[in-house]
Amino acid sequence: MKARDIMTAKPFAVLPSDPVWRAAEIMKYDDIGGVPVVDNCVHPRLVGLITDRDIAVRCVARRHHSECSIAEHMTPAPLSTVLPEASIAEVLEKMEAAQVRRIPVVDTSGELIGIVAEVDLAMKLPARDALPARKRVKTSTPPALSRL
Repeated sequence: MKARDIMTAKPFAVLPSDPVWRAAEIMKYDDIGGVPVVDNCVHPRLVGLITDRDIAVRCVARRHHSECSIAEHMTPAPLSTVLPEASIAEVLEKMEAAQVRRIPVVDTSGELIGIVAEVDLAMKLPARDALPARKRVKTSTPPALSRL
């Protein structure tokens, strides 16, 4: 299997100039924990990622207002990414190395074409591989309190 086989294709994305509440709204209604940030909607080159944790820690905990721009609170590029032809082993290795629960899939020009999240590993890998893959990602992700 390759990244393209398990990724969520054409994920929702936001622009750096969008307000933070826009990303939070997408996360709420799609029940996801992070949204890729792209430079434009026509040729969506990945420029960052914003997570629910970024919003909570970098925006809300600092008592910023809801009109803050995503650029103020996102994790900017360079990010760990994979190409669609990356093996599942490579996807897992990059997720472990970066200590993340989701990794964007980009084409050779850096345009966002998908994302592989922990839930994709659980739902789309064969049962015998899903649990070990999730355990690898979960154990490589630092506890929430370590980043406060």
